[in-house]
Amino acid sequence: MPQSVRKVVIPVAGLGTRFLPVTKAMPKEMLPIIDKPIIQYVVEEAVASGITDIILVTSHAKRPVEDHFDDNKELENWLTKQGKKDLLEQIKDIGKLANFVYVRQKGPYGNATPVLNAAHLIGDEPFAVVFGDDVFDCKVPRLKQMIDVYEKYQDPVLGVMKVDAEETKRYGIIEPQAQVEKRVYQLKSVVEKPGPEKAPSRLAANGGYILTPDIFDEIRKLKPGHGGEYVTLDAIHRLMKKRPVYAAEIEGTYYDTGSKIGWLKANLEMALARPDMAADVKALVKRLQKR
Repeated sequence: MPQSVRKVVIPVAGLGTRFLPVTKAMPKEMLPIIDKPIIQYVVEEAVASGITDIILVTSHAKRPVEDHFDDNKELENWLTKQGKKDLLEQIKDIGKLANFVYVRQKGPYGNATPVLNAAHLIGDEPFAVVFGDDVFDCKVPRLKQMIDVYEKYQDPVLGVMKVDAEETKRYGIIEPQAQVEKRVYQLKSVVEKPGPEKAPSRLAANGGYILTPDIFDEIRKLKPGHGGEYVTLDAIHRLMKKRPVYAAEIEGTYYDTGSKIGWLKANLEMALARPDMAADVKALVKRLQKR
């Protein structure tokens, strides 16, 4: 019987240099979108997709991420005394979202390293990989869309979204071999940051992955690529020679909150979607436009 996808690996060990100096002492994953840290949105989406085990690959600088998903009895006692029942329940529920496991990142530079660091926790199961600063707003959770494709084909799946010409310089771009159904493609190759002239499509691999355990052998065989990085997409490209790999085109909105504009956009658009904030935010935007 095919195994379901229960585990997700979330690398959160990066330095967050695009947000310096605020990330000098604060993990970028803890930057707020309104009143929740970015990483909580990522975890909540995974849980809504059926994930039960959250594996966070961290560093010594990411203790606030671990603390956020832990109990805070002092805060809970204070909220209880103040009669703030709604806030108390919100705080207590954070630690109950899933089973949390923390692994310190060790190894060479690149996003393949945290995936390999979690191999002993994955065993022989399929698993997801998403990144701690990628937030999606979708009617059906992004990861659920990908898991549905995996469950149908039982092969690795990349989450992809359409990008403009300039963005082909920032992402791995897929070359489809065939479209097997609406918004689902079997892959021929993935080209890392090709630019508009060499891009084989406008579909960027920016939605994370559903991977099978044979990816670990491919990661172990990797040689450093551009900039000396060990890249998960390179391992997937190797795996593609041995078995089919699919791409699921995600329906929804993607926020790259690792960039300043992406983070600001997420705050504004999500605030506009909240009934308790929409009117005030619209009024603020109108005032700013008049300046």
